[in-house]
Amino acid sequence: MKRLKQSKGTVGSVTDLAQPEHSRWKVWLDQAGLSIAAVVIALGIGAVLIAATNLEVQRASGYFFARPTDTLMAIWHSVADAYVSMFRGSVFDFNAPNWQRAVRPFTETLVFATPLICAGLGLSVGFRAGLFNIGAQGQMLMGAALGGYVGFAIPMPAGVHLIAALLGAILGGAIWAGIAGVLKAQTGANEVIVTIMLNSVALFLLSWLLTLPTFLVPGSTNPQSPPVLEGAQFPALIGPPFRLHAGFLVALLATAVVWWLIERSTIGFEIRAVGHNMEAARFAGMSVGMVTIRTMMISGALAGLAAGTLILGTESRLESGIAGSIGFDAITVALLGRNRPVGTALAGVLFGALKAGGFLMQTAANTPIDIVLVLQSVIVLLIAAPALVRAAIPFMRAEKKS
Repeated sequence: MKRLKQSKGTVGSVTDLAQPEHSRWKVWLDQAGLSIAAVVIALGIGAVLIAATNLEVQRASGYFFARPTDTLMAIWHSVADAYVSMFRGSVFDFNAPNWQRAVRPFTETLVFATPLICAGLGLSVGFRAGLFNIGAQGQMLMGAALGGYVGFAIPMPAGVHLIAALLGAILGGAIWAGIAGVLKAQTGANEVIVTIMLNSVALFLLSWLLTLPTFLVPGSTNPQSPPVLEGAQFPALIGPPFRLHAGFLVALLATAVVWWLIERSTIGFEIRAVGHNMEAARFAGMSVGMVTIRTMMISGALAGLAAGTLILGTESRLESGIAGSIGFDAITVALLGRNRPVGTALAGVLFGALKAGGFLMQTAANTPIDIVLVLQSVIVLLIAAPALVRAAIPFMRAEKKS
């Protein structure tokens, strides 16, 4: 009887998922405010680091008490030059000689954001189910391997070839994440450990594949595949000299699909229910094991989609380092977006801007590129500690008390 009463109480936690619309909007706005505040605080900390590493500031600080204005002006110029350079490299270059060069930075931001959005969406789906999928890197590598193979080794008509290669990338990521899902559902294996190990397995497996004649350019020993056939490549949205391709539209479509899946579908309700209270979901008749496997495969499929936008878009050749650090950066993107599809897409654009603007910030303002990595790390730290953000922002602290 006691157990039945406890179970009835947990079922109530599942029904609590159907919150009033105004309550959900209030929660979303509060989370958006925390994310924006985290970015602002990170930029402030970045400004301190930029000033501290600037040679002119260090020189002027040597005679600070004699002429303090020199140090203050040096600090202002170092920070302003760095962030203006980041703006010029990621949004709009007002010093460019023509309009193409002026707007190209924003298109580069979208290029970098495309795989981040897709991979971030995948991780956010897992997080909503209480699954910490840390294996987007390996899932991207396997997605790139299968999608790239279909793209360069199996000739097909244009259009059909692109769809087949993209589906191959999605399937590769889904299968690789499904391994962790099955182990979690059937044996209770910790998905964090399993997915991290699968990252290493995927990296070494891809490195081995790139030693096989099937995956190498004929007559070459370089560990890279032949280029993806033209019919399997995403068409350009604007054309030269811009690199922006239709993969960005696919990322936007994926955002809409994930929003519908999580917020409006039965599958999404099960995912949210399991993430909210696993025992209540099981008592309500849901198969937690199947939800776990399904969620991991959806998460991996989106990571594979991210790899597809790379191998069929900007990269066109399969290499062991094709995914870069996108699989790990996507964790930050999902967290910054509060695991919401629209928020994750906006966070992906922000991190794309940080990456695109970081190059010009390094060359034009002589700012270490590591500062961008510090900004990302600080954002993660602040998102993981929302109480710290509320303590730093007076009006958010007052709102929390109310």
